[in-house]
Formats: sequence, structure tokens, C-alpha cells
Amino acid sequence: MAKTYRDAAIDQMIATVEQAMSNAIDWWGSLPPPMNEAIEKFRVQLGAAIDSVEFVKRALDRPVPETSWKATEQR
Repeated sequence: MAKTYRDAAIDQMIATVEQAMSNAIDWWGSLPPPMNEAIEKFRVQLGAAIDSVEFVKRALDRPVPETSWKATEQR
């Protein structure tokens, strides 16, 4: 399945949240289960927020060229 700009945006925002949570608790291992649950809930809410604005949804539903998202994942 092709990755969309929506998927890429959500993945990057979630990575930022995970990093902020790790900074907040000064821990770089796996986050505690309650934090992981909160992150997954945020992922769902973020997706719903994106989908609620039609022009944003249309813009982000385009597929990302494979070379572009693979380069982003390697960072």
C-alpha cells in the first residue's frame, strides 16, 4: 500500500510527541504503557482532525513518491 502525505505527517508528529515525552521523563528506553496508549489515542484523534477539514484531507491523501518516504524513514 502506498504511503500518503497524511501518513507521513502523522508519523512525523507522533515521533515528535514520543521524543517530547521521553525528554519530559528523562528516559530513552521504551515508554511506559500508559504513555504508549496516550500516543495511540492521539494518533487516532490527529487522523480525525485531519479528515475533518476537507481541503486538508484531499491535499494529504495523495501518495508520497516511494523514494521520498523511504528517505524520510532512514533519518
